[in-house]
Amino acid sequence: MRKIDGELLYKKLYDSILESGVILPKDVSSEIIKQRDIGKGLSKTVLSKIVENLECAKNSCTPMCQDTGMVLLFVEIGRKISLENIDLDKLINKAVEDAYRDGYFRKSVVSDPLNGRENSKNNLPAVIYYDFIEGDKLKISGVLKGFGSENCSKVFMLKPTEGREKVIDVVLETIKSAGGSPCPPTVLGIGIGGTMDYAAKLSKKALLRELNDENPNPYYKELEDEILEKVNSLNIGPGGLGGGVTSLGVKIEHYPTHIAGLPVAISVNCWADRKVKVEI
Repeated sequence: MRKIDGELLYKKLYDSILESGVILPKDVSSEIIKQRDIGKGLSKTVLSKIVENLECAKNSCTPMCQDTGMVLLFVEIGRKISLENIDLDKLINKAVEDAYRDGYFRKSVVSDPLNGRENSKNNLPAVIYYDFIEGDKLKISGVLKGFGSENCSKVFMLKPTEGREKVIDVVLETIKSAGGSPCPPTVLGIGIGGTMDYAAKLSKKALLRELNDENPNPYYKELEDEILEKVNSLNIGPGGLGGGVTSLGVKIEHYPTHIAGLPVAISVNCWADRKVKVEI
């Protein structure tokens, strides 16, 4: 069994969280610049301001958005590694707390969702999913999820007979109703299958994929392309001001489901598509 160095894991996660709040992943920033260069009117103006904002954040090492998000992480644990003497929950949450403090990131988490809603003052706890994988690696991936876009996310429990066209319809319905609220251009993660809760988890995992990552399943690649085209034809545009690109990418993850169900979850992310990625 391979032992994991807890201090190394903490440092890598701490650094990744700090960077993700300040520097947008290359695939996303490049697409925004591309759309700015071909844009016109208000669309071009909004995208130009986003690019300017990204440059300012990077140069000054300050957050790219005032909503620095709630941290959501997927932890994949290799079956051939040992976590002896490592409390993963404690280590992960310490990295989150320290990165948010040192990066001057806004603390946006409340300790109770309904009763009092008092700020936790350290952006804790993170939302963490654990899974086991083959091999001797430990991987942590996730997002700093802002809630302007999260509040536009939805889950639909469709009838199996409604099929593909209804899936497309509910995505378009979600984006139409959101308008400019999620700070477009957005990135959409879609989860199809499983149960209600598992579809939502899949939709978050879909957000982890890079924009240029083509779905290996031809059926779902075609569906991703079709949804992206139709979303961008809604004419919502950057900042909700019309024209141009409404969404930078659509990613789908799917899973088997019950014969009586067709769960569909849509996770909406803003242009600040901040990703965390660590591998030991």
